[in-house]
Amino acid sequence: MVIVYLALGGKWIFPGSLIITLLYMFVPMFVTVVIHRLYREPWTKLGISWQLNWWFLVAWLLPPISAIAALGISLLFPDVEYTAEMPKLFEQLKSLVPPAQLKQIQNEVAAAPMTFVVVGILQGLIAGLSVNAIAAFGEELGWRGFLQKELNGIGFWKASVFIGLIWGIWHAPIILQGHNYPQHPVIGVFMMTLFTVLLSPIYSYIRIKAKSVVAAAILHGTMNGTAGLSTLVIQGGNDLTVGLTGLAGFITLVIIIIGLVVYDYFKAQEPILHR
Repeated sequence: MVIVYLALGGKWIFPGSLIITLLYMFVPMFVTVVIHRLYREPWTKLGISWQLNWWFLVAWLLPPISAIAALGISLLFPDVEYTAEMPKLFEQLKSLVPPAQLKQIQNEVAAAPMTFVVVGILQGLIAGLSVNAIAAFGEELGWRGFLQKELNGIGFWKASVFIGLIWGIWHAPIILQGHNYPQHPVIGVFMMTLFTVLLSPIYSYIRIKAKSVVAAAILHGTMNGTAGLSTLVIQGGNDLTVGLTGLAGFITLVIIIIGLVVYDYFKAQEPILHR
């Protein structure tokens, strides 16, 4: 898809890059539907369930908490500092907003930076339950639906790593265009793969506990909607070190994984990591 788009003269800039990225997210779902029809199994086998439980709430609230934690860890790095001017945000908005409107937004942000952060959290949470969740479901039906079901027999950790590797390598064509790691697109392929390997056990755990791939889609969609918070009020560092997809985010995810392991061992009524 990416090769055809570029071969036809497409440029990796808005809005073309956004359209291709959205279509890209539905490819795992399309492949899953085709293969699953050959299996002739009930769709419930893929974990499509709308029966709500507390793990749906965890899936919804964990992403903004993760983003804020990654922001805090980023600020611990020696070349990173807090700024209310939000330079990374306005760098992205330059190609999307007219100069006069951009200046107006900058003035509003300077007057009340934390209000803008709160609005960003609320917008990410709303998007995570709606438009982002729909797009994320396009991926999650493949990753935490079909692959999770197929790989149950090899154990939780092996399955999580395997799914994470596939998930990360699958991102490679768009990462090479500068998505997520615009400063380091080649190294970014490795970084994204490491990122998805770390994400995978968290997503899989919540999907299993929630007994629904829909919860994984909410988690995925909300994370996409709030990840930008992790670099919103900082300056310095680069795309390999700061933010949720950088080193700070990797540290955050390791902490979350440790937390899930501790919870599963000491608190979970139905442990799944120590069987």
